[in-house]
Amino acid sequence: MSKPYIESSTYQNRTFAGNDLEPGEYDNCTFSGCTFTEADLSGIIFQECTFSDCDLSMATLKGTAFRDVKFKNCKLLGLRFDDCNPFALSFEFDGCVLHFASFFGLKIPGTRFKNCKLEDVEFTGADLSKADFSDSDLARVIFDQTNLEGADLRKAFHFSIDPERNRIQKAAFSMHNIAGLLHKYRIVIE
Repeated sequence: MSKPYIESSTYQNRTFAGNDLEPGEYDNCTFSGCTFTEADLSGIIFQECTFSDCDLSMATLKGTAFRDVKFKNCKLLGLRFDDCNPFALSFEFDGCVLHFASFFGLKIPGTRFKNCKLEDVEFTGADLSKADFSDSDLARVIFDQTNLEGADLRKAFHFSIDPERNRIQKAAFSMHNIAGLLHKYRIVIE
């Protein structure tokens, strides 16, 4: 039984609880104002899709494929992006809330997290080289054995990154947030 291929469709203000979103491949689709709270999105392929003002909190993402997907002003609490299909995995986030999300071990270089709240997010072992964290709140984010080479953190805030446990060569920081690299030393900076 083949799964359906849905192209260039728009879904507005719909609630997808349980398995209401038909498993298949969604190409160039737009989801606006939709609720996917605790939905099972396992095995679904999203290619060049846009999620705008959606709530995907606690959705199941086992084998879910996000390929060139944009999330704008979405609520993404507790998502296990590390359960996604890693093949061609690519997405960007703008104005999103990603509390308690996990990107453990993912290779997602160049990912944009613009104007996001990423509190208590796990990036252990992830490749975030050349990522952009412009205007994002990184409170209690876990960076451990994370590749941040060439990443832009100049406008990020509330982060704590141990330079000895992460790769930060050529990462960009600003004078106002450089203290985020010194937290482990418990020194006072005025």
